[in-house]
Amino acid sequence: MSSFFHAILTQPLFNALVFLYENITFQDFGFAIIGLTLLIRLILYPVFYKGLKNQTIMQKMQPEIKEAQKKHKGNREAQALALMEIYKKYNVSPFAPFLYLMIQLPILIAVYRVFLKGFSTETMTQLYSFIPAPEQIHTLFLGLIDITETSIIIVILAVVAQYIQTKMSLKPRAVGPATDASSKMASYMVYIAPLITLLFLMNLPSAIGLYWLTTAIFSIFQQKIINKKLAAEDLGRLASTGK
Repeated sequence: MSSFFHAILTQPLFNALVFLYENITFQDFGFAIIGLTLLIRLILYPVFYKGLKNQTIMQKMQPEIKEAQKKHKGNREAQALALMEIYKKYNVSPFAPFLYLMIQLPILIAVYRVFLKGFSTETMTQLYSFIPAPEQIHTLFLGLIDITETSIIIVILAVVAQYIQTKMSLKPRAVGPATDASSKMASYMVYIAPLITLLFLMNLPSAIGLYWLTTAIFSIFQQKIINKKLAAEDLGRLASTGK
């Protein structure tokens, strides 16, 4: 299973990284990582977009879910039916977050393996026959940051980007009651997600931090598109009901 995972994910990603390094990014390992991250995000754009959209919609659903749970308290069957109606109304599956996580997790693991191993004599044996090995390996990003070492600058930027993206994804939740448990949890997540980012990246090579930062920035733009689209849908719904 490990060799299969390596053959279909880790090895192709490593070869793509070397190709970008040699032919596109002027032998700047940092730009090669940014290019590979953007390539992954573009290829899987529908998956990531749908995942972020469902996450945002599920935040908007919380007031109705809370109301249904309160209304049918003590009647689990009626409560389950009411919740399913809410999910149907918003065209969202309750299992969607787990599905998108299962799709993304293998890719994340493969990417981390590639960046952790980096360019070495051992990893160069994984190159396809049509991808020549680099004559020199430059690990400085912009000539300043060694991406094989932890960079506090990259970590801080990744934390800030993660905070912005999380805040944007939870913004629609502000329309709900500010005192219930789900609302409090949403407000906590604005700080928990950046904290997890900080703890995760603070002892890892900045190659991984750069991947995380690029992913977060890409997600911010995706989130802006999603929020605008959902806001337009809400206005259209209000207009159609005459409210």
